[in-house]
Amino acid sequence: MKNKLPDLTDHLFAQMERLGDESLTDEQLEQEVKRAHAVVSVSDQIIGVAKVRLAAAKLGADYGHEVQDVVYPMIEKKVGP
Repeated sequence: MKNKLPDLTDHLFAQMERLGDESLTDEQLEQEVKRAHAVVSVSDQIIGVAKVRLAAAKLGADYGHEVQDVVYPMIEKKVGP
């Protein structure tokens, strides 16, 4: 997996910075607002997937199964040696 949840955080903060850029024209700001809506929409889906993966890992752990690579690739956690 190329992108991780910390990367999503970086993208969201970068978008916030672009929205706060006072040098933008009204037209540029409108474009950034549209972009921000798209970023939020995609982010919501990514976060939803991460929540499902975390719930699955927790369910497996609660019932004595080892947590597989269900969640770790998204959070940059290394499992095993």
